[in-house]
Amino acid sequence: MSAESPGLPGTPERTPTRFPRGTVILVGLASFTVVAIGISGIRGILAPVLLTLILVICVSPVRVALEKRGVPSGVATLAVMLSVFVLLGGFFYIVFVALGQFVAMLPSYSSQFAEIGTNIGNWLSSIGISQAQVQAAAQSVNPSNVAGVVAGAFGSVVSITGALVIIFTMIILMPADAVFAPTILKQLSDRQPHMVRALGEYTSNVRRYMVVTTLLGVAQGVLNALALAIMHVPAALLWGLLAFLCSFIPNVGYFFAIIPPIVFGFLVGGWPTVIAVVIVYGVINAVIQSVIQPRVVGHAVSLSQTITFFSVLFWAVVIGPIGAILAIPLTLLGKTILIDSDPSALWYRPAMGPTDETRKLMKSDDVEAKNQRRALKAEKHALRAPADDDSTTPE
Repeated sequence: MSAESPGLPGTPERTPTRFPRGTVILVGLASFTVVAIGISGIRGILAPVLLTLILVICVSPVRVALEKRGVPSGVATLAVMLSVFVLLGGFFYIVFVALGQFVAMLPSYSSQFAEIGTNIGNWLSSIGISQAQVQAAAQSVNPSNVAGVVAGAFGSVVSITGALVIIFTMIILMPADAVFAPTILKQLSDRQPHMVRALGEYTSNVRRYMVVTTLLGVAQGVLNALALAIMHVPAALLWGLLAFLCSFIPNVGYFFAIIPPIVFGFLVGGWPTVIAVVIVYGVINAVIQSVIQPRVVGHAVSLSQTITFFSVLFWAVVIGPIGAILAIPLTLLGKTILIDSDPSALWYRPAMGPTDETRKLMKSDDVEAKNQRRALKAEKHALRAPADDDSTTPE
């Protein structure tokens, strides 16, 4: 029986073809992989551009405040540029001073590093490692290698000439283009109101997160540096700076920040200094990142802990160390474009992390569960009461 053509009387309407869910998931994962590889391929360009973008977003209130006071737009734009230059210039200066002090003091600890290398070699020999591998491990523990590792870690972020050129050029161009942002958003709001709203929420949330994290990171770095200086741990300024940088890396930043002070604390003070460093870092980190920061940031970052940790790993692999520092803003940007700006995709938001509605439902469920437990307890008590009365009745 031949099928009738669409549109003829009696012909059933054809439903649009729908791909199987498995196919959609596989195609989505493949596209995600291709995009990630492409981003990684241009990390040398993209990482400094994204860093500059986040900095300009954070400093943009300076322009708004000046324009409200009647300052010409060009002067306000220049103020934004100078603000970003001052922030980066001060940061670079502190990094270079701290690295210089660290490299200068390393030779005085050559004997301790040699002893550590010998101890590691003896331990490796005791567990059956070959002599060649033991010698390689012992030779790797020396001041020059340690200095190279530290300098390389910082150099991958701030010492690449090309990245610096891109950053300083974008600092000039982005604030100049940002003058037109309000007008462009008004033009787009007629066609894409949800996208404009989502971008507005994104800039506000990212600015709040980055500003609060920066201020708390400065406090954390200063407190750690002062504590290390009091304990006579070498290169206290450098480790305070490292604590500041690692405060932007959720979940794992604390462990990166504490390892160098533990090593050099052991060299100068042994195990008592190591224990003191662990206690001081633990208390400062717990108070600032677990108590103060969540209260101040609030719900600006609605990401689950699992997604937050994965985002750090993902962006660090894709665009390098800058990606680990900017993991939260970059993940929120992806969430803004893919979910928050699309009304049909808003139902994904609770899966990304606890929203205000999720918290309200959770509180409601907790109250209901508590009331049920109270009612059950009262019912059991009422059932036991007659039995207790019968047992006390005289014969």
